[in-house]
Amino acid sequence: MMDPFAAAPRRVTICEVGPRDGLQNEPQAIAVDDKVQFCDLLSAAGVPMLEAGSFVSPAAVPQMADAEQVFARIERFAGCRYLALCPNERGLDRALAAGVEAIGVFTAASDAFARANIRMSIDESLAVIGRVIRRAKEHGLWVRASVSTAFGCPFSGAVPLEAVVRVCARLLDAGADQLSVADTIGVGTPNQVVDIVGALEALVPAGALALHFHDTRGTALANALTGLALGVRTFDSAAGGLGGCPFAPGATGNGATEDLVYALHGMGIETGIDLTKLRTASRFIAAKLGHAPISRAYTALEAAGPCVTVPGAI
Repeated sequence: MMDPFAAAPRRVTICEVGPRDGLQNEPQAIAVDDKVQFCDLLSAAGVPMLEAGSFVSPAAVPQMADAEQVFARIERFAGCRYLALCPNERGLDRALAAGVEAIGVFTAASDAFARANIRMSIDESLAVIGRVIRRAKEHGLWVRASVSTAFGCPFSGAVPLEAVVRVCARLLDAGADQLSVADTIGVGTPNQVVDIVGALEALVPAGALALHFHDTRGTALANALTGLALGVRTFDSAAGGLGGCPFAPGATGNGATEDLVYALHGMGIETGIDLTKLRTASRFIAAKLGHAPISRAYTALEAAGPCVTVPGAI
């Protein structure tokens, strides 16, 4: 029988987005001390890339208003890349002043979503992003570009594949080092992953494509494993399944890092992440948020206690 994962990489990079994408929609303020400890626990678990905060308008996203303090205080572990989201040049100025060495920029594949989320058309946002990337490169920063609503839009429905490819091409031309293509509202299915990854194969250099899935309809892990079978090496996820989208009613958050790591380790694929330490981070932040993580692997492993066998302790 043919192995559907014959083309899968033997090591995967997980970009942990819990401290930013996971926390930004939480209604209660999280103390700086707790954000710092959450980041440090994730670093200690071995995450290779950590989206630790964003330099957005405090009026728009109050939860991220203390990004300078967080970046000043987190421990920088060797081998981990620490990212800050920067939506515009003002955000980049703040990131540079905070000593950030890697940034994220973002737009959407749907014009309706771009206008609702960032109050700009796609083309207007790409002009801003172009200026941010140019300045970031002048300062030697690594740049990750995210494309929201690549799998569907809450306002306009299906998003044409050519729209996704066009935006990705513009971002690569602007100098992005990596693309993260996102199912922002969790409507995607594995066949869409096949279509999008296939369409981007000739455009995106090997290793420069990441996939970002939300689990609103329970398809995040299936979509990630489909991307894995196609050779994708980088995936975004959030500890405990934190997060959600204000434009997706009932959204249950990002694909959970525990679920992804459990599956990958069971397949013999390395991540460098210690699943037990990862659960410590999720347990810590859950206590501060006052609600349990939605990760299935987290819930099952916590219930099983110390006697459970965890596959591939990599």
